[in-house]
Amino acid sequence: MGLQHLICCLLVAACVGLSSASPTSCDEVRKVFHLRQIGPVKSLPERPREGSDLQVCQSRNLTCCTKKMEDRYQVAAQRDVQNLLQTSSASLKFLISRNVAAFQETFESLMKASENLTNLLLQASYRDMAGEASVPVRELFADVGLFLIGSDLDVDDVTSRFFDALFPLVYNRVVDPGLGHVAPGYSECVRSARRDLTPFGSSPGLLANQIGRSGVEGRVLLQALHLGVEVINTTDHLVFSRECRKALLRMQYCPHCHGFTLSKPCMGYCLNVMRGCLASMAEVDPHWREFVRSLEGLSARMHGTQDLEQVLLGVHAVVHDAVAHAQKNGPHLSRQVYKVCGRPSRQPAQSVSDQRDGARESIPLKASVRETGNALVTVTTEFLNSLRLYRTFYGGLADQLCVNQLASADGLACWNGADVVKSYTLRVVGNGIKAQAANPEVKVKDEDPVINQIIDKLKHINQLLQGKSIPKFGTLDLIETGSGNGEGRGYSGDCDDEDGCGGSGGWRGQEEGRDGL
Repeated sequence: MGLQHLICCLLVAACVGLSSASPTSCDEVRKVFHLRQIGPVKSLPERPREGSDLQVCQSRNLTCCTKKMEDRYQVAAQRDVQNLLQTSSASLKFLISRNVAAFQETFESLMKASENLTNLLLQASYRDMAGEASVPVRELFADVGLFLIGSDLDVDDVTSRFFDALFPLVYNRVVDPGLGHVAPGYSECVRSARRDLTPFGSSPGLLANQIGRSGVEGRVLLQALHLGVEVINTTDHLVFSRECRKALLRMQYCPHCHGFTLSKPCMGYCLNVMRGCLASMAEVDPHWREFVRSLEGLSARMHGTQDLEQVLLGVHAVVHDAVAHAQKNGPHLSRQVYKVCGRPSRQPAQSVSDQRDGARESIPLKASVRETGNALVTVTTEFLNSLRLYRTFYGGLADQLCVNQLASADGLACWNGADVVKSYTLRVVGNGIKAQAANPEVKVKDEDPVINQIIDKLKHINQLLQGKSIPKFGTLDLIETGSGNGEGRGYSGDCDDEDGCGGSGGWRGQEEGRDGL
């Protein structure tokens, strides 16, 4: 340990001693300039020169930089930090976008399972109409699937269309099976009369209410995940202010002008620069934390009284009750149909007895429901367990970049923005906009309007996730406030195609620190 400490002291002394002198050669600067692909090296000075034309990397001594180099360095500094931001958020972005696909696939599987259960029930209990009924059944679940992923469909309209299409089949095959072949015009009259005759009792309203109440939770969940990816995309491509770009240049590349190509910024200096540049992004933190908590609350509701999965897998039972109600009230229903549509000319079916035999009590099918009844719970639980690791992501982002990537390790000589020194001696400010008033390295004048817009979207989605606001009819990439009916309307946010990416693991909050004084 004694030898290592001596070597460190010698390195510090050497760097500090060199810092007050001009560089003796620009060879290393040219080499790094080329390796980092900052720009062409043919116009770079071979020997140190006067730097009177420099605007940011100014020095009383000779320098290896020109004004064109300074401009190139500024672009490179911004690019480097943006790349670090994207790398840092890659695993979070992948987690959310992967689960967008996972939830959509789960919804599709539930639609298919529920459609199969409904068709099996009809085949078991009312087999003579099961083949024809499979078409409106398929259309019903296709529409419900579209509703869940955010399409502008009204659940009342969806269920009404299904029962409208089902009624002529039930009437011809179950209520009055002796009709045989009925003319299309008569079937259309029966179809049109369904809403006035209410042959299915309360089942249509019950189904619409169940799908509307539980389905809107699924819509909001997907909308929230799309917005989560949009938040990351927005912060990944943050546009830095002019003051920030200068500060990044001074921190990252101005030491190169002095020949210190291996020098890293002091920890406190790095924290001031990054907390200043990411001040608006730090304002996302409380709303992002609430976003994670609100998703947990939505998950609890989805697996409680408004269990989407059980509602979907119970559609077949509601359909069975609807057909049974029409069958039970057959004679009365026939008289009502005759009053509205008249009596059709009878063409007896080939096997009326077989048709009547087809109207049997349904087979329970409960085992099939239990086997598929927790897929959504599993996907949601696994996702939230992973997402919790990122709840402090935006609060500690600037600190993480300095600690893990940008700043010099404690005890080593470091760059303070003007010189290579033993330690940074200025005050280190906190995170967020208000704390930047005392920042000695970056002037933060205004909040970023793009970040403010994404914060507003987070505030609104949190209201939806908490059930304090009702989603409204709208386009897929629009988030609106407003009232609506009990079924609810939702939309999904933007999710780009560049989401299949890996990256670093979870984030945790960092203590605010400052370099040793």
